[in-house]
Amino acid sequence: MADPSTYRPAPGSIPTDPGVYKFRDDSNRVIYVGKAKNLRSRLSSYFQDLTQLHPRTRQMVLTASQVEWTVVASEVEALQLEYTWIKRFDPYFNVKYRDDKSYPMLAVSVGEQVPRAFFYRGPRRKGVRYFGPYSHAWAVRETLDLLLRVFPMRTCSKGVYNRHQSLGRPCLLGYIGKCDAPCVGRVSVTEHREIVNGLVSFMNGRTNEVIRDLTTKMEQAAEDLDFEKAARLRDDLGAVQKIMEQQAVVFGDGTDADLIAFHTDELEAAVQIFHVRDGRIRGQRGWVVEKIGDEDPALPGLLQDFLVQFYSDAAQRQAQEAAEDAKVLAESVTRRGVDQESHIQAKQVQPVPREILVQAMPAEAHDVAQILSALRGSQVDLRVPQRGDKRALLDTVARNAKDQLRQHKLKRVGDLTARSAALQDIQEALGMEDAPLRIECTDISHIQGTDVVASLVVFEDGLPRKADYRRYRVKEAAGDGRSDDVGSIAEITRRRFKRHSQDKLALPDEEAEAATFADEKVEESSSEAARKFAYPPQLFIVDGGAPQVKAAQAVFDELGIVDVTLVGLAKRLEEIWVPGDDEPVILPRNSQALFLLQQIRDEAHRFAISYHRQQRSKRMRSSVLDSVPGLGPQRRTDLVKHFGSVKKLREASVEEIAQVKGFGPKLAETVYQALLKK
Repeated sequence: MADPSTYRPAPGSIPTDPGVYKFRDDSNRVIYVGKAKNLRSRLSSYFQDLTQLHPRTRQMVLTASQVEWTVVASEVEALQLEYTWIKRFDPYFNVKYRDDKSYPMLAVSVGEQVPRAFFYRGPRRKGVRYFGPYSHAWAVRETLDLLLRVFPMRTCSKGVYNRHQSLGRPCLLGYIGKCDAPCVGRVSVTEHREIVNGLVSFMNGRTNEVIRDLTTKMEQAAEDLDFEKAARLRDDLGAVQKIMEQQAVVFGDGTDADLIAFHTDELEAAVQIFHVRDGRIRGQRGWVVEKIGDEDPALPGLLQDFLVQFYSDAAQRQAQEAAEDAKVLAESVTRRGVDQESHIQAKQVQPVPREILVQAMPAEAHDVAQILSALRGSQVDLRVPQRGDKRALLDTVARNAKDQLRQHKLKRVGDLTARSAALQDIQEALGMEDAPLRIECTDISHIQGTDVVASLVVFEDGLPRKADYRRYRVKEAAGDGRSDDVGSIAEITRRRFKRHSQDKLALPDEEAEAATFADEKVEESSSEAARKFAYPPQLFIVDGGAPQVKAAQAVFDELGIVDVTLVGLAKRLEEIWVPGDDEPVILPRNSQALFLLQQIRDEAHRFAISYHRQQRSKRMRSSVLDSVPGLGPQRRTDLVKHFGSVKKLREASVEEIAQVKGFGPKLAETVYQALLKK
């Protein structure tokens, strides 16, 4: 680890102009690239007190051994140069928007002499056209199966193709009409290429030409009384229409737009993008990336980085594919003349749509819009939809991003190897004698100190044990209805561990278990409910920082608990606070231990929030009926259960209220009049 003071630039030597900077390590490798409106101000922030830096930023400046910069003329140039350097150097500490999984795609090897269509996952390769991505592998295979009815091109591998070429007979697909069998000369290479061009044209969105051609051929076959051919063409037309129906129409005005949404937590961010072309959803992609601390971790900063990286990459890919297409189709252009050449030029797809719809405007939105417009060659409308269909679809994209991040975290914790590694890492980081096989976590939920509740969740072997979950109403808030987090943490800790010693004694030994199984009529113990907590946790987590941990430790001292490790998990930087330590424990940002602790804390938060909402709803419901004379707790409950909600009760007539069990006409009239006045 290098000392940042050893390579800190001399005071006043850094210009105040906009520019781009690079941090390098001892091996002269670029480990981070950043941009700044004011280089001096930005770079100076890296050389402050290390304890004030974000953990990832601190790791970066300690890894680096030198810093250098380049001055540019404007902030737009800084954005462009930053992207160029990130692509060139692939720095370790920069966010890279790489797919969290390899999406299935339909690929066409246009670079081969006899192209083939096939299912594909993985990085893009030269000489191959890709269509998608699709959400599921079966969607690719179903689409390809339907396409082969209309465009019977080769789908076999090179080995299969060469084998049947030497045998002189086609494969099964050739016999059933789903391949034109160029391997045996049923069609020429040129004719096969025309079929391939038709499929590529169709997948690029020119569906009207295919439908019109099939319809014309079907009608002509019917006029010629060739009904077998007409029926086959009818089925082909149905297959094409089915492919088109799979792409749902979301905007009736033929909108070309990309909708982008993020969902973030303290460690990571998930991004989802829906591609809408001609009013139809043509594709969907997603990424999960680790957030960095030295750049803007909020939504505007993340959006800015994503927009520049994603669309610059798309423009580069489009240029490469255009060059490949021009080379592959050169012979066809020469043969067919100017009309075909014009068709090829029209086939190029814009890498940037006319509209880009986002949740919030990115940082330096004007500069980003300039770059996107330059990539497109015309004005790009970058905006936040406020209402209507576009807003509704953007909300759907946001829900997809939220679910993507949740699934990403569950995948990490659900893996047995990852769970074992996480528990081992926790043991080492906290200096525990054994791995914490049982972990409990508590969280407080309230609104400005009212309706204070708490949750207690239990994880065993890294997995939630929901049968042992507990929820509490904070008693200290009963008087004035208000409480503070520190006092609430102390109360819940005390209530959880008040019978800690007795619970341990309640554990059945082997003899007791044998007696229990031998006795056919053993009655359930009155403390059976408490036995679920007879196994004390090895690790107890409170949601919060040093004050909350101090309050919980005071309870531990009061109750004489010394066999449970206590920590606090702060939300802001995911710091782990240990009782008596002035400095928190910082786990690596990509460690399995941190992901497990975060999931436990998030589960406690979710459980507390759901209980808080339930209690608040119950209090609000009760407050409406509390003042009704002659209406006790049981009848209030019966009323709400019968109608489902207070809102529906307000809409009920006197006769409908009187039908509730235990309600006569007089009481029903009293309730009806009371609700009218409120």
